[in-house]
Amino acid sequence: MTSVCMYFQVHQPFRLRRFWPDDRSGFYRYFDERSNREIFERVARKCYIPANRALLNSIDEHRGEFRFSLSVTGTLLEQCELWGKEVLEGFRQMAETGAVEFLDETFYHSLSSLFDDKKEFIEEIKEHRELVHDLLGVNPQVFRNTELLYNNTIAKIASDLGYKAILTEGADHMLDGRSPNVLYRAKDSDIPIIFRNYKLSDDIGYRFSARWWEGYPLTAEKWASWASGIKEDCVNIYMDYETFGEHQWEETGIFTFLNKLPGEVLKTQLSFSTPLELIKKYSPVAEIDVGDFSTISWADMERDTSAWLGNDMQRRCFEEIKLLEPFVKKTGDPEILRIWKHMLTSDHYYYMCTKWLGDGDVHSYFSVHSTPFEAAVNFMAALMDFKAQVFKKLSAID
Repeated sequence: MTSVCMYFQVHQPFRLRRFWPDDRSGFYRYFDERSNREIFERVARKCYIPANRALLNSIDEHRGEFRFSLSVTGTLLEQCELWGKEVLEGFRQMAETGAVEFLDETFYHSLSSLFDDKKEFIEEIKEHRELVHDLLGVNPQVFRNTELLYNNTIAKIASDLGYKAILTEGADHMLDGRSPNVLYRAKDSDIPIIFRNYKLSDDIGYRFSARWWEGYPLTAEKWASWASGIKEDCVNIYMDYETFGEHQWEETGIFTFLNKLPGEVLKTQLSFSTPLELIKKYSPVAEIDVGDFSTISWADMERDTSAWLGNDMQRRCFEEIKLLEPFVKKTGDPEILRIWKHMLTSDHYYYMCTKWLGDGDVHSYFSVHSTPFEAAVNFMAALMDFKAQVFKKLSAID
């Protein structure tokens, strides 16, 4: 029986404020408390609360046969503690059902896995693991990196940290004609890789309300029939949680689709499995070596790192923040360290992307800046001020 493995990414960053030096200090000298709270509360109202309710109802209705996985970033969990107790309670209820598997990732949804030195990357994974255990009472055993960023080294680190599988994008240029609907093992570590079926995922996440699309209107019955046509081990469907009610508004019928989907899938004799259940059911069929293709991701058409590091502005900002690492850590100041880690969040660099057409629309969503150039200038202004604060602190220590 083919398994449908559904995974949802739940994330909001702490966005930078429109920076101008003033008498503020600490975290909110750089991060916009008002905008972040407004965005979180809007998305909670439109997405998190109704989606949590719908999924919990489906678990009850189908007596645990409907199963899925979530990863919730540390930044989102922090925002839940500040402004969204109801959202956090929904995640706790999911954890208690036994039908939802929570995954680990970096606490800050950061680009730290792209550092040459992986110590920060490992620290952030451990921070996330600890917070998820403290708040949700679970111990994740499967890893997904920020934006599904993946290469052999990332897989090796996940394996060394004890994770039993890793998720990533079923990028065509990397699979080279092979199917994303079976498991593979990573070169140099043998950790099982679970690849995203991007076509069936994006039919929901991106094309659901697209009237130009030949598949429109998408119903749960239609999608289930497409999935049932795959006669392999698994159909791995990964998407942003904000698909439900935010990227696809309630008026599109997305919640009706979500409510009906589990039942329609189960009617076709497909089953639902979480990532950990997949690796117990199926064995990897071959080894995957991403070395020749560098790092892959689930972002944009290129499925690489260009969404965050594709232009000079992005690369300059990223290099500057990397260079600060030893000085930040030398201060020993928890607040300075917290600010620096939040500046590693991938969204800041995503907002600087200058791609056009559909990808450009995705990059501008949730940004508080009118253009990528404004995002880059604002980030650099905040970073230069922060850099001065770091060296001021070091001077006081010396």
